Amino acid sequence: MKKNILLISVLFLCHFVFSQQFPNSLTDGKYYNVNGANLWVVTVGEGDPLILIAGGPGGTHRGLRSFDSLSVKGNIKLIYFDGFGRGKSDTAKDVKEYTLERDIEDIEGLRKAMRLDKVSLLGHSYGSLVAQGYAIKYGQNVSHLIIANGFHSYLMWQKNDDNSNHEIKTNYPEVWSELMAYREQGGISSDSIHQSIYGRVPYGFLYAYNPDKFSGRGGTPYPNSFNSKLYYQMVGKDGDFIVGSDIGNFDFRKQLKDLNMPILIIGGRFDRVAVPSMMVKYKEYCPQAKFVMFEHSGHNPQVEEPEKEFPIILDFLKQ
Repeated sequence: MKKNILLISVLFLCHFVFSQQFPNSLTDGKYYNVNGANLWVVTVGEGDPLILIAGGPGGTHRGLRSFDSLSVKGNIKLIYFDGFGRGKSDTAKDVKEYTLERDIEDIEGLRKAMRLDKVSLLGHSYGSLVAQGYAIKYGQNVSHLIIANGFHSYLMWQKNDDNSNHEIKTNYPEVWSELMAYREQGGISSDSIHQSIYGRVPYGFLYAYNPDKFSGRGGTPYPNSFNSKLYYQMVGKDGDFIVGSDIGNFDFRKQLKDLNMPILIIGGRFDRVAVPSMMVKYKEYCPQAKFVMFEHSGHNPQVEEPEKEFPIILDFLKQ
């Protein structure tokens, strides 16, 4: 998830695992034609397919490459891809083509293009919306579902907005004061000035238990690493304060209890985005799932507590 291009770009760059033993996100992939668009796909390992769906909306697969080691420790083929409008994949001629429903259908299209039978899904942050929506619509094709630091409804996403803004107002009053002055002049979230003001808040403040885990881990620039036009098309033009468009309307709460595949739900105790007070409600909406809260993580346990998270994922995928 989240809001401004500067913060999210840091996330997608800092998580990338640079290792010669793994394929390169820029060069070691191939294109698949999915629903009329070419999607860039990178695979790691061999075994049962696990499609990983990135956050944003607007981010690329590169931000998920911290999961690479799962392929070493388990009989798993990790399938990373840049969604439509992201990274090395095709972009839309009209931003109205960017929808949650399109992202869901692209998972089905990718499954068919890769000639896969059942697949497991791991959706992180916004990617969890796509994973949940796909599992509800195409449950017969899903082996396992992992909801990682995700969102069950527009109400939870709105809570993310409200909590993030509360934290910024409380701890960065000088940033908040400048932001409010701009908004009083009619400025909204999708304005570049608005985004740049938000960008003055360090990434780790909202997203991390230990911000040091996210420092000094840049790397080679990745094309179209965050599509802000896509983001604000899907969250609404003032989506950092009031969610609208697709994100302002999704709600999986009534349907989650009917899913019958194994489900793992992952939260972070210090996640100020997918906040614990809303995350724990998954226990009510999806009582058949295994729920794990990582006590020393924010929005990305795969970076902050991989030694605890990865064995849990591997054991889950063996079910």
